[in-house]
Amino acid sequence: MATKLRVGIAGYGVVGKRRRECIDRNPQLETVAVSDRELSTGTMPDGIRSYSDALALLDDELDAVFVSLPNDLAPRVSIAALDRGFHVFCEKPPGRDVNDILAVCAEERKHPELKLKYGFNHRYHDSVIQAKKLIESKSLGQLINLKGVYGKSRIISFASDWRTRRREAGGGILLDQGIHLLDMMRLFAGEFTDISSFISNEYWHHDVEDNAYALMRTSEGVVAMVHSSATQWRHQFRLEITLTEGAIVLGGILSGSKSYGDETMTTIIKSPEEGAMPVEETTTYNIDHSWQDEINEFSEAILRNKPIRYGNSQDALRTMELVYRIYCADQDWQRRFGLSGSPI
Repeated sequence: MATKLRVGIAGYGVVGKRRRECIDRNPQLETVAVSDRELSTGTMPDGIRSYSDALALLDDELDAVFVSLPNDLAPRVSIAALDRGFHVFCEKPPGRDVNDILAVCAEERKHPELKLKYGFNHRYHDSVIQAKKLIESKSLGQLINLKGVYGKSRIISFASDWRTRRREAGGGILLDQGIHLLDMMRLFAGEFTDISSFISNEYWHHDVEDNAYALMRTSEGVVAMVHSSATQWRHQFRLEITLTEGAIVLGGILSGSKSYGDETMTTIIKSPEEGAMPVEETTTYNIDHSWQDEINEFSEAILRNKPIRYGNSQDALRTMELVYRIYCADQDWQRRFGLSGSPI
């Protein structure tokens, strides 16, 4: 293996270019090649080799591949990269449906020496890290419930984007963005056993959802309410976590678009005196190092043969299964799109 891990990026659009910025800041990684359908095969001005096809990229001399492709292509390229002996970092979601991630997991099992990681970067945000520490410390008591809203004004530019087409995307706003909220709820509360939902595409009228509403409960009785929306009109992220002795409110999330407002965590401590106001303290976070941290963890896992802590294939599978259980809990939605065949 080379002194630096030689990295190829399959899909050199907005996300792929942002990934490269983080890769190039890591002294253990080196971007040597990229692919995108908008590129021609050759050499870019900065000396990086370019390919118009992701599978052609895999013929290059690489150690690891970052997959930043549409949902219908990402599993296929991830499987091919693992088959070639490359470590793989793939964006969320893992694919269009549960079958896609199961196929990748089957290939992963053939190559126990390789690392596979999915980009659930929200787990690396400071507000999420601190909330998890508070919950685990039990200083605010036991978890009672969670209420979360994660919304955009629309799914994406509708004129041509693949995210609005079920055949390519597999799902809409819940699969594309709400999956982050579900992953965080699993991180805080564990697995959900009982699920009710209502799924709708009645505003934008694509064959993927523009709103998903879910009510979920764990076997321990922790209840979670979720709203994933493409009709929010202004971007919003808010997660309220209620415990027996207080609460935690995560508001805003730092992102590349800077459109969700300040990232904050408000800690609320219940007053011991009946009727008295609780004590509140708000912390604002100004730096988003989540993308860099997850890439740094990926390189360390490869070079030191450590397990993938967050975003491993089993985490990705459990979160993907939860997405599909929410889809299928709405029987009308399930029948409309023939989702009964998806393993859940």
